[in-house]
Amino acid sequence: MTLPSLAEAVAAGRERVVELRRTLHAEPELGFEEHRTTATLLDDLLAAGLERLPCPTPTGAVLALSGGRPGRTVLLRADIDALPLQEETPVAFRSRVDGRMHACGHDGHAAMLVGVAHALRARQAELPGRYVLLFQPAEEMGGGARRMVEGGVLDGLGADRMLSVHLVSLMPSGFVAARPGMAMAEANLFRLELRGEGGHAAVSGSRGNVLLAAAALAGRLAGVVAGMSYEDVPCSCSAGALHAGTAPNVIPNRASIQGTLRTFTEPQRQRALALLFAICREASEEFAVRAECHVLLRVPAVVNDADVTGQVRTALVRELGGPKVLLPPPVAPSDDVSELLARIPGCHLFVGAAPPGRYPPPAHHTADFDIDEGALEVGTRALASAAVDLATPG
Repeated sequence: MTLPSLAEAVAAGRERVVELRRTLHAEPELGFEEHRTTATLLDDLLAAGLERLPCPTPTGAVLALSGGRPGRTVLLRADIDALPLQEETPVAFRSRVDGRMHACGHDGHAAMLVGVAHALRARQAELPGRYVLLFQPAEEMGGGARRMVEGGVLDGLGADRMLSVHLVSLMPSGFVAARPGMAMAEANLFRLELRGEGGHAAVSGSRGNVLLAAAALAGRLAGVVAGMSYEDVPCSCSAGALHAGTAPNVIPNRASIQGTLRTFTEPQRQRALALLFAICREASEEFAVRAECHVLLRVPAVVNDADVTGQVRTALVRELGGPKVLLPPPVAPSDDVSELLARIPGCHLFVGAAPPGRYPPPAHHTADFDIDEGALEVGTRALASAAVDLATPG
């Protein structure tokens, strides 16, 4: 019996990947709550004959597939969590969970990795090396990668190389991109807590008013990174949530702001954090409130190994053609795949997924986010071919 080529095996599983993506999309779960998602992935891959490995987190999964020839061990990672957003797209498989949505493509990442597993399984006897599939929970806000690493997920795996992928709705479908070195910014998640006197709205002024202080602070965050950039890509500091108050005629005595600081280098981070603490002190004095800054979580920058990325780009050019393989600039968004890349030489690559007929294309983390499902086959093929190349010794 003639075995299918890797590209043919990927193409044969196209409908399976799309259907799985839609299943996951309709039932989104937040970080460390992805129990249904985990069960769906395990049911599929265990039935396909993959080996289940220990997973240190309550959600997520780790599985392995060994080829029939000697070679390296390659770790392939996909994140699986959703965001706390109400979906506003017209698709038939839109979220059935109020206030939950796959608005960053993680449903597609998980589905593509399952597609990779089936494609590799079809050629298992001829493959070099070993392939470890890691489905990671809580990428968005929960520090899932760090929890897995601290729990020992890499212990004993002997992973020599690693791969990860992210769908990009703002990049044309059919294109892929991989950059050696600095690829994505570091992120520091912070919370600003304000305490004041509070009181009756009819007699309120600026003194002791946490609402005015919070509004002023939110407007000054961008100044924390003014003039900071990396290869012409600006750093970022912004608020994503502001909580205060319970009634229109009561000035609260507490308020909080949650946001992210995104920088590329350690000097930038240190300078920006110093300025962040400084504007808190200024607001404390200006509004006679107590303003404190707490850094909740640090997500390192995504740095791709140059040699591995070069090998991945070679595989992508062979599979997709040179014009389809881009060399992107660094980007300000972050990804905690960096925790794995800091320990295993690897590459985090991007797959264009702009949906047809929508201009401008929908942005990530928005209620109308969507992708071109044709990009799933491109991403699956890119991951599978690059993984085999990385597993091949020599």
